[in-house]
Amino acid sequence: VQLVESGGGLVQPGGSLRLSCAYSGTILSGTTMGWYRQAPGKQRDMVTVFTSGGATNSADSVKGRFTISRDNAKNTLYLQMNSLKPEDTAVYYCTAFHVRQGRSWGQGTQVTVSS
Repeated sequence: VQLVESGGGLVQPGGSLRLSCAYSGTILSGTTMGWYRQAPGKQRDMVTVFTSGGATNSADSVKGRFTISRDNAKNTLYLQMNSLKPEDTAVYYCTAFHVRQGRSWGQGTQVTVSS
């Protein structure tokens, strides 16, 4: 699975951004897809993901602010981020996982929240 993120940038606190992840390759039934992020000096953490059953699982810090969605016709995963905070500053990664294929990562896109 190949993943390419886009849509990052600089935004003021309280602002919004929408990230996109174009995916290609063989997506097996049961593949989980979603978003992680990594701030400087910190580990990479889950932001929000679609589970294999289609439900979503989100970090408490983004619930009510971030929304994951997908357009299967366009092979694209999205992350709508609202009410952004400085602590949301990080490199955001798109990821896909299937037990038979392992985990794939995109190259990441930088999101900076600052006035």
